[in-house]
Formats: sequence, C-alpha cells, structure tokens
Amino acid sequence: MKLKSAVAVALASAFLSQAALADINIGVSTSLTGPGASLGVPVRNATTLWPAEIAGEKLVVTILDDAGDPTSATKNGWRFVEDKVDLMVGAANTPATIALAQVANEAKVPQLSPAPAELPEGKDYWTFRVVMHAKYYTDGLLEHMKANGVKTLAFLGLSDAYGESYLQAFKAKAEAAGIKLTTIERFTRADNSVAGQALSVVAGNPDAVVVVAVGGGAALPQKALKERGYQGKIYHTAASVSPDFLRLASKDAQGALVSSGPEQVAEQLPDSHPGKANAVKFVKTYEDKFGAGTRTQFAAHVYDFALILEKVVPVALKTAKPGTPEFRTALRDALENYGEIATTKGMLKYTPQDHWGFGPDARVIITPNGNDWKLSN
Repeated sequence: MKLKSAVAVALASAFLSQAALADINIGVSTSLTGPGASLGVPVRNATTLWPAEIAGEKLVVTILDDAGDPTSATKNGWRFVEDKVDLMVGAANTPATIALAQVANEAKVPQLSPAPAELPEGKDYWTFRVVMHAKYYTDGLLEHMKANGVKTLAFLGLSDAYGESYLQAFKAKAEAAGIKLTTIERFTRADNSVAGQALSVVAGNPDAVVVVAVGGGAALPQKALKERGYQGKIYHTAASVSPDFLRLASKDAQGALVSSGPEQVAEQLPDSHPGKANAVKFVKTYEDKFGAGTRTQFAAHVYDFALILEKVVPVALKTAKPGTPEFRTALRDALENYGEIATTKGMLKYTPQDHWGFGPDARVIITPNGNDWKLSN
C-alpha cells in the first residue's frame, strides 16, 4: 500500500512538473517608478491585454520595476534567468534596455524591446526591437524640415544612449539634406532645468531645434525654449509622445512637431495604411480599460508583442517545450525567420540581418491638438 502511494505521488509530481514546464514564462522589466514611469507604466498596462494562453500554453508574466536604471535592469534580467523565463521584455528606456540585452545575450534568452536600443554588431543576436531605427525617424524629421525651408538646426537632447543615437544620425544626414547642424546642447534625465542650454540654443537663432527627450521630460526643453521667446520650429522624437508631455508643457506644447509611430493617431490614418486595423483595435481595447487619451506608443509596442508571439510561438512549439534552452532557441529562430507580421504600425519583418523589423512606412509627423494629437500637414 505504501509502495502504491509512493508511486502515485511520484506520478503526480511528474505530471505537475510537466504541466509547469508547458507554461510560457515571460519576464518584463520596466520603469514603474522614477522619471521614465510615464513610458514604463503603459508597458505594464499593455501586458494585461495579452491573451491568457497561446497555442494552448499558458502565459505566466512576471513584472519587475527597474526605475529606468541600467543596474536594476541587469539585476532583473539575471533574476529572470534564474527563474528560467522563455522570453524577456523591456525596458522602457534605452540605457536599461541595453543592460537587459547584455543579460539576454549572455544567457541566450530572447528579448523583445520596446525601446530603440543601439547594440554593437553581433550583440543583438537575442534582441528584437518592435520600434523603428532612429535613422528612419531622423529621415522623417529631416524630410519635414527640408520641405519647410529649414536651413539651420540646433540639437537639444539627452546625454545618454538614446540622445546619442539621434545626435549621430543627425550628424550623418543633416548636411546631405541641405541643413547645417549648429548648436549642440545636452542634458540628463534627472535635470530639473535646462535654462542655460535653452539660452545657448536661442542665441544661435537656428531655423529649427530638435529635442531628444522622453515622455514628460520632453516638456522641460519645450517650455524652456518657448519661455525664452524662440519662434522657430521645435521638433521631437517619438519618445516625447505621451499624455505627460501634453499635460506638463500645456499651452507651450502647441506647434511641436513629432516623428511618431502611426498608432498614436490611428483613427486619422487612411484606410489603406497596413497598420490601421490593428492600431484602431489597440486604441479601443487600451482606452476602454485605461481611459480616453491614455494610448501611448510604448503601450502599442507591447500590444504588438502579443501579435508577434501568436505567430511565432506555435512555430517554436514544433521544436521544443517551454522552459527549455531548446524552446528559447526555437523562439529566437522563429522570430528571425517567420516573415511578415501585421502590427499596429504596419508590417513587421525580422531577418538575420535586421532585428528592427520596420521601415520608413512606420512613421508619421504629428502635432499637439489641445490635449490630444493630430497628423501634421
């Protein structure tokens, strides 16, 4: 009798172990606190819109706060590795994303990134971004500047990896567009004043200024330039698009020109846009749950992750079960080789040479319209 009981317990344990092994475990590192929370909280929110299971396998999601700090993101990453996650998601800013990517690369765990992290050649083998490369956003801004007669441009941006990616892109491309890059000023995410930098920019009297900042933090340079009487055009990168930017900049936000993903103005897209159907569905689903006007690009990126996983997980499951190194490798390979996937931005397609997946059709220029956004002319 005791032997039978022992066998029954062993069989039950084995069954439970196999059931647990079948769960797809996902670790999410994002900024729930700190200056990047306006981007990081929507990341968490969007995970609640993911399906409960994919291809019959339960999704188990663990969310950790990194406060936008690379060291914390690294610690979160290694905790995910210890927990044997099948996929890492994050982070909500570029420096923390780069830190998480280093863990993903060392531990051989796929990473989906909502931030445009620049990584050395070969170091993004396990990292896939669901956002356009800075060069395409820069191209869109330069095209708009050229069409509007801009000849001189000042740079007012973050002194971190995100700001540097745009600065180098403008240095490489502005001259070819007939635009001279003049004043260059930098600031940190923790700064509570950019008065000195703004005065330097205004003194140079450029035709336009490009602000490279994040979320509500982008309101600081926007207001500083306006308060010092700057009359030229003020351009922003995609990370400025947030309800906090509109709220904090208030009337000074009007006239800002932002290179954005199309999902921010989903309803205004032409019916022919390849991302419109998914973008409109995202907006309705997200705002029904979190309130009108709460949509953000980072939330859309994370919503897109589910659209991607619904395609690639069944492919990976043909090779191995979740919870194993073989499944993680199969998932990475499926991401790289699946082909086109419809998202809120349009058609995404990763290749062995391109882990960004989007081209220039995944951008629009938008401008504040009261407490909302509209397509710019």
